[in-house]
Amino acid sequence: MSEDERISIEKLQGHNCFACGTANPIGLNLQFYNLGNEVCSEITLGKNHEGWENMAHGGIVSTLLDEVMSWTIIYFKKIFLVTRKMDIKYIRPVLIGTPLTVKGKVLDDSTPPKIKARAEIRDNEGHLLVRSSAEFVEVPGEKLSFVPEGLKEEMVVLFDKFG
Repeated sequence: MSEDERISIEKLQGHNCFACGTANPIGLNLQFYNLGNEVCSEITLGKNHEGWENMAHGGIVSTLLDEVMSWTIIYFKKIFLVTRKMDIKYIRPVLIGTPLTVKGKVLDDSTPPKIKARAEIRDNEGHLLVRSSAEFVEVPGEKLSFVPEGLKEEMVVLFDKFG
């Protein structure tokens, strides 16, 4: 695989996650792809995602960053995880109606169960709009007692498909 080869990442179907779920009628339904050592997603936000007039709501923007970093770790590490903390720097306005690319990368996984990642959002002209870094914590499946066993099993099958 070359560094610039785009590989679609399969995700579970029929779940309600606001960011990536396919069954959430008001969700973002993000699609992901692997590009080298990054996981990416492309989206154009609309009026339903607005904060100030013509600008994306900061909470929606932070959701994009958090979800792409999470999927980056899921894809490369094949683990269950939760976000522990996240820092965001808003650099330029994120405008609705503008094609966006969100990219995530694992930074440091040398101190388990903690994993550090970063993400950024760029517009269709390549301008950096927002960047973020976060710390995630691996959670063994058996500690996710509130998550249905069937969903955890589906995720493990998905992990195996990532290679």
